[in-house]
Amino acid sequence: MDISLVIPLYNEAESLPELYAWIERVMKANNFTYEVIFVNDGSTDNSWEVIERLKARSPFIKGIKFRRNYGKSPGLHCGFERAQGDVIITMDADLQDSPDEIPELYRMIMEDGYDLVSGWKKKRYDPISKTIPTKLFNATARKFSGIKLHDFNCGLKAYKNIVIKNIEVYNDMHRYIPYLAKIAGFNKIGEKVVKHQARKYGTTKFGLSRFVNGYLDLITLWFTSRFGRKPMHFFGLWGSVMFFIGFIALIIVLGMKMASLYAGDPRPLVTSSPYFYISLTAMIMGTQMFLAGFLGELISRSDSKRNQYKIEAEI
Repeated sequence: MDISLVIPLYNEAESLPELYAWIERVMKANNFTYEVIFVNDGSTDNSWEVIERLKARSPFIKGIKFRRNYGKSPGLHCGFERAQGDVIITMDADLQDSPDEIPELYRMIMEDGYDLVSGWKKKRYDPISKTIPTKLFNATARKFSGIKLHDFNCGLKAYKNIVIKNIEVYNDMHRYIPYLAKIAGFNKIGEKVVKHQARKYGTTKFGLSRFVNGYLDLITLWFTSRFGRKPMHFFGLWGSVMFFIGFIALIIVLGMKMASLYAGDPRPLVTSSPYFYISLTAMIMGTQMFLAGFLGELISRSDSKRNQYKIEAEI
């Protein structure tokens, strides 16, 4: 099979027939063998009924229906598990991603040898309330990851099959699939300017919480990629720094007390010095960080159930 299209969706019933008709035209024009995997992420409209009708007339469609809304990353995870194509392409279901980009994305993977190609919506039709946070987010993601992409969160991406079979997309980590691929050892990551279209149906799912959560997920991914296997390298280092600060403060406190005793003035109490509290706080923090490091070494990052989702139906 040439191409697997993985399309997670939430309340996109209006756009699905038009989207699949467009995909079908492109695939036939290029003689691709393909499958389209729609992942219905707990939609409250009749999206699943639309997928069933499309499936009834086309053998190239597969569908996954979540019992409730989990998010885009679980949708991609389940779609990736089932994808069989040599090239896997993801896109959003809201018609803002153009299926006309598929042939060139496929060529860049198969002929140019990229492991992953990410779309770049250079000209966007989103409101300013979405474009400005997106620019700030992408600048931060470039800095943390070292990957020179303009649009990490673009839903239109292409992957070699081996890439999606060697990464785990969980929580809201779909924003950082290029970073996950880099961590897994796939370093040939490219970018393609793609056409962005104004939303035709429905409403945007973007909100401020997604912007804030994006930064928190980036910090988590950066930390786990650098210290996930050896958390003591992080916590032990800063625990040692805090112990050193506490030790210096303790020496100062003891030195001041010895000097006052030597001068024949025993009145100044150790607890009257600010260095005493600095020493106490630093020692406690150092101990806590060491304990956190030891616990991090003992606790496995892998939860056997973290990517098990309740699937109501599958076709």
